[in-house]
Amino acid sequence: MEDTVKDFSVSYNRINNEDTFTGGDFISGNIKLELSKDCKINSLYVQIKGKAKVLWSEDHGRTSTVYSSTDKFLSIKQSVIQELKGQESQTVGQGCYAYPFNFQIPSKDLPSSFKSFTGKIQYRVKAYLSRSMSRDTKANAPFTVISKASCSPEMMIPQHSTKDQKLRLFNSGKVTMDVHINKMAFCQGEAMQVTAYIQNSSSRDIKPKYCLYLKTSFFANGKKKVKTKDLVKEVGEPIPHSAGQNVIRVITAPATAEVSILNCSIIKHEYRLKVYLDVKYQFDPEVDFPIVILPATASPGLGQPPAYGGYGFEAFGNPSPTSAAYEPSAPPPPPSYGTYSLYPPLS
Repeated sequence: MEDTVKDFSVSYNRINNEDTFTGGDFISGNIKLELSKDCKINSLYVQIKGKAKVLWSEDHGRTSTVYSSTDKFLSIKQSVIQELKGQESQTVGQGCYAYPFNFQIPSKDLPSSFKSFTGKIQYRVKAYLSRSMSRDTKANAPFTVISKASCSPEMMIPQHSTKDQKLRLFNSGKVTMDVHINKMAFCQGEAMQVTAYIQNSSSRDIKPKYCLYLKTSFFANGKKKVKTKDLVKEVGEPIPHSAGQNVIRVITAPATAEVSILNCSIIKHEYRLKVYLDVKYQFDPEVDFPIVILPATASPGLGQPPAYGGYGFEAFGNPSPTSAAYEPSAPPPPPSYGTYSLYPPLS
């Protein structure tokens, strides 16, 4: 038997080349409905939704435990054809219809879109069609959000750490390192300068080493699952025994590095820069710095601090540049629904 609804879909309009949105942006589009014959409709509405979800399992002997958690942080609904109590369903004739919608994304600190095997942060435009004596028909279109950028002065000041370690076993003496890094927040592809004074008062030569790594944490049911991944590893020149030396190293954040996510309750996407000394037969002395990775589009030019009026531990999305040219325009006004003029005020 042929379904009365031949087509039901929802789509949104791009507002930039990266096809991304942030807090305060307008997202508009259309719901497409095609009917093969007259149809009684109870309601038709559209939503924008955002949520984070994590899911993993762990084996404990002969049993397996599943850990899961969900955090919903965005849900705004607009009615197109509204269900009214005490009234019959509305009859919509055979044919094709396009119902426009227009939302303003709240100007708040929404976490950026993210996806991995263990967890994801996802945003969608969803449309729902309710008919008499039929299952609800649904359609959705995912969209990408970049967390609203803000920058506090604390993120732009230099970081500093020291480490002293006495050596034993097949070595003697001690090593000391005093390490500075020029700031905490860096754009994708930006260079970070690491300056260290290393005093090698041991009986062997030592090498300074550097590692920029990613730490992703997932939280559910009182448990935490952590994954780490080395992104950049470099080795400096040896420092002779019984000598002190100033060492400068430039580490470049990969242009493809995913941006930091620090504002989601169940998913954290963090970076660390580890500076350590390679000492044979010893635990390597090390210092560790927190690093925040911003999208390259957050700054007018790579290698320059972002020109923001304040900065905090907000997270940023991961835009995927395209070759299509785009001319930005002012946000569209709320559309009219014509016959079904039930467009609600913007949230």
